[in-house]
Amino acid sequence: MAKLNIDSTIRLPSGGQLPRLGFGVYQINPGETKDVVLEALRAGYRHIDTAQAYENEEEVGQAMRESGIPRSEIFITTKIPSENYNYEKAKKAIDISLKRLGTSYIDLFLIHEPIAGKAVRLQIWKAFVEAKRAGKVRDIGVSNFNTYHIEELKAAGYELPAVDQVELHPLDQQRPIVDYCKKNGIAVEAYSPLIRARFDIPTLQSLVRKYNKGPAQILVRWSLQKGFVPLPRSSNATRIRENADVYDFELSLSDIRALDALDKGDAGAITWNPINVP
Repeated sequence: MAKLNIDSTIRLPSGGQLPRLGFGVYQINPGETKDVVLEALRAGYRHIDTAQAYENEEEVGQAMRESGIPRSEIFITTKIPSENYNYEKAKKAIDISLKRLGTSYIDLFLIHEPIAGKAVRLQIWKAFVEAKRAGKVRDIGVSNFNTYHIEELKAAGYELPAVDQVELHPLDQQRPIVDYCKKNGIAVEAYSPLIRARFDIPTLQSLVRKYNKGPAQILVRWSLQKGFVPLPRSSNATRIRENADVYDFELSLSDIRALDALDKGDAGAITWNPINVP
């Protein structure tokens, strides 16, 4: 594996470069979002992950513009839900996100979850494919999709997602999904990579002492070394910077395996994790 740094990327089907470290803005108050994202950009993050459901797309766009960083150097992801959507609503939703973000294109657009069922998922995906062809979106992907959800898209003759974003950390490693994505060239993004600060795990605390790093840094580093794209989030400036300060150490193979051994499968999920809906 090539040496990782904060500028490391994964090449997506469009030729776009997905930064290996992202910054999530879930549950960050819209009133704080602009300042928080500006802090993340100052800390070196270049990948910001938002969603219509987070109600802070506009503030992410404001931060992007006020940062002074060229648009081409910032990778923006947003998402729309599947519930209560169809082809026409999805087309309109893409335009709404473009307007809120104040940008002429979105780097990555995701279906936020598969809850609405196969027929709706296929309608939304059709709208995504068309938006990509029109240049409104560079790459398209999914979130919380299981392997059979992705197979539906393939069976319908559509291109595969560039990304599947799922809850992913040592307690819930989504191994069947990860294996499927690796075999099919789909990048895996890890949300809730910090286990929502549930750090009282003996194995994790042992590694904190060994490497003289914080538990969040150990978890981000594990995710990176596993080949995932972690999306840590925080509204605290110190923690924002600490979560990106993970490139001056490397977990040993035995320590990676020790964290791997914590996997509880679906029982280890700490969020809604709707990967098993029909």
